[in-house]
Amino acid sequence: MSTSTVNGGISFWYAQEGTPVPREPLPGDATADVCIVGGGYTGLWTAYYLKKAVPFLNITVLEGKFCGYGASGRNGGWLYNGIAGRDRYARLHGHDAAVRLQQAMNDTVDEVIRVAAEENIDADIHKGGVLEVAHSPAQLTRLKAFHAVEIAFGEKDRVLLGARETADRIRVTGAVASTWTPHGARLHPVKLVKGLAAAVEALGVTIHESTPVTEIKPKHAVTPYGTVRAPYILCCTEGFTANLKGHKRSWLPMNSSMIATEPLPQSVWDTIGWDGRETLGDMAHAYMYAQRTADNRIALGGRGVPYRYGSRAATAGNTDRTQPATVEALRDILVRFFPTTAGVRIDHAWSGVLGVPRDWCATVTLDRSTGLGWAGGYVGSGVATTNLAARTLRDLIQQDSGQSGGTDLTTLPWVNHKVRAWEPEPLRWLGVQAMYAAYRTADRRESAAHSAETDRIAKIADRIAGRH
Repeated sequence: MSTSTVNGGISFWYAQEGTPVPREPLPGDATADVCIVGGGYTGLWTAYYLKKAVPFLNITVLEGKFCGYGASGRNGGWLYNGIAGRDRYARLHGHDAAVRLQQAMNDTVDEVIRVAAEENIDADIHKGGVLEVAHSPAQLTRLKAFHAVEIAFGEKDRVLLGARETADRIRVTGAVASTWTPHGARLHPVKLVKGLAAAVEALGVTIHESTPVTEIKPKHAVTPYGTVRAPYILCCTEGFTANLKGHKRSWLPMNSSMIATEPLPQSVWDTIGWDGRETLGDMAHAYMYAQRTADNRIALGGRGVPYRYGSRAATAGNTDRTQPATVEALRDILVRFFPTTAGVRIDHAWSGVLGVPRDWCATVTLDRSTGLGWAGGYVGSGVATTNLAARTLRDLIQQDSGQSGGTDLTTLPWVNHKVRAWEPEPLRWLGVQAMYAAYRTADRRESAAHSAETDRIAKIADRIAGRH
């Protein structure tokens, strides 16, 4: 990692936009109709849609630092239609139910774009779709299987591309094929979260920042400054859920790390292409994700140090300073994909956490007996999923309060899904470390073996992790 590389500072996105001055903390005990814990995408979208639907509601959002401090201000800017757990939901509830969930996600991409335009939120959104590439015979086998499954779940507009067609979009060195879907867009995460917070406030929602919630219980959100009492308490804390009393093992805070290059000159873009501004991923087990930013950088991410012992969440955003290999590994991916970037400067490196349930399934829940609601467990696919989760929470609350009946969203298969807790330490630390070591080993073995079969080590890791 170069001495000129900024490490941390929350994220590159905040380095561009500037860290906001936090709003006033909770001044003392208070009441509300709905109290939302967490000022990221999930909490803000939920406040937005609830207030739009029922303008007289008294809604309070409590945020530990400032809106967008967590994954919402650190992610890769992939607004796309992926959702964690769809295959499991198909097994539990039937194929048609999972197809409805997928269609709702497809529509969600356009819904976010619509609201951003309506609220005059300039978040550098460009709908170029999602391109996912394969490099090895084993990756090609998985790519074809993935493509076929997506078609089976209703994505009739998804296409499978050969090496030449892939290069026509993005010239990724060594890519033998790809699959592309139009249901995806690049965006600037912080511009979206700042604009959304401003829109929510303009509607009359109260936001208290610098107000960490230490415990939630029926009709109570407890903070060091006082307690908010409300009929509905909605927990929207994603990777920081482990900080709540009694929830250390509910969702695993998985780390993801990113780098951003300096702005690249046209001569480099001439060798890469990427004129469509697609978001870019691959079919490796330890996968990567990237975008071409509005100011012509490459922002690229992947798993660095995947998990910190005791479910500790990343705070300032720096990649683990004891593991400089994280940044070098991401740079290696960048140069392997695009050799002409070998000499470019890495301007920024950072990390964040995402929420991972034990069965890797995103969920939306409202306990009608207690008024406690939850949404999250997005496993890294939250930029769009948060929006669908928020609209679902809105409908569940309106249904519970008698303001409306059930809707298409309240009957989606992820609603009120239950999952067991993660194992206690040191078992979960050992398990996560072993899982990602296995995935990296499998990727190396697949590249060396030139076999069309997925490496058996990855298959074992999938079963142990509970991903399949």
